[in-house]
Amino acid sequence: MNTTKTLLLMAALTALFMIAGQAMGGRQGMTIALLLALGLNFFAYWNSDKMALAMNRAREVSVAEAPDLHALVGGLAARAGIPMPRVYVVDDPTPNAFATGRNPEHAAVAVTTGILQVLDRYVLEGVVAHELAHIKNRDILIGSIAAVMAGAISYLATMAQWSMLFGGGRSDDEEGGNPVAMLATMLVAPLAASLIQLAISRSREYIADATGAEICGRPQSLASALNKLANYNAQRPMDVNPASAQMYIVNPLSGGSIAGLFSTHPPMEARIRRLMSM
Repeated sequence: MNTTKTLLLMAALTALFMIAGQAMGGRQGMTIALLLALGLNFFAYWNSDKMALAMNRAREVSVAEAPDLHALVGGLAARAGIPMPRVYVVDDPTPNAFATGRNPEHAAVAVTTGILQVLDRYVLEGVVAHELAHIKNRDILIGSIAAVMAGAISYLATMAQWSMLFGGGRSDDEEGGNPVAMLATMLVAPLAASLIQLAISRSREYIADATGAEICGRPQSLASALNKLANYNAQRPMDVNPASAQMYIVNPLSGGSIAGLFSTHPPMEARIRRLMSM
C-alpha cells in the first residue's frame, strides 16, 4: 500500500513540475531549473554519507571498539541480504539512530551512545533493522529524486519572480500567460511540492518500519523501541542540525514527529499501531 502511495506521490510531483514549470518558465525555464536542481542534488546524493556523518559528528568504530554492535549489525545485514554497512557512533546521551549512503554498497549505520545504554539487544535489533531497511529500500535515492523535482519547482518560482521584477517575459514561443495565474502558481507550487516531498518521506518511514520488522522478525521489538525513543527524545531533544532531523528514526528535536502535513515522520502512535498489528 505505501509503495503504491510513494509511486503516486512521485507521479504527482512530476506532474506538478510539468504543469507549474510550463506556467512559470516555459520549456527553456523548465530545462534550466531541472538541470540546476539535478546537479545540486546529485552532488548531495553522491556525498550523502560523508555529509550526514560529518554534520552529526559521527565517528566510525571498529570491531575491536564495538564487537557487540558490529555483530548485531552484521547479523541483521545478512538477514536483509545487503552488504555489511560501516558502523558509526554519535556521542549523545539521547537514544536515536540513522542510516545514510547512496546505495547498499556505500552505506553506514549510526547509533548514539545513549541508545547503546538504554535499549537491550533485542529492542536495539528492531532499531537497526529499521535503518537497514532504509538502505535495502534505497530510500536515499528516492528522497534525492523527490528533492530534485521539488527543488526544480522552487528554482522555477525564483526565476519567475526575478523575471516579473525586472519586466522579463517568457522567452519561448508560447503566448504570454495570465500574470495572475502565474503569480498564484509561483506562490502555491513550491508549497505543494514541499508537501508532496514530505508525504513521500512519511510513506518511506512506514515501509522501513514494515521491512525492518521482517528483517528482525519481531515487530514488537521495533514498536517498543519507537515508544521508548519518542519518550526520551521528548524529554531530552538532541543538539543536531535541523536539516538532518529527518534522517533519524524518531524526530531528535521534539520526540516523535509533529503530526500533520509538514512532518517528515508519520505520527508515532500510527507507526506503533501498525507494527503491533503485524
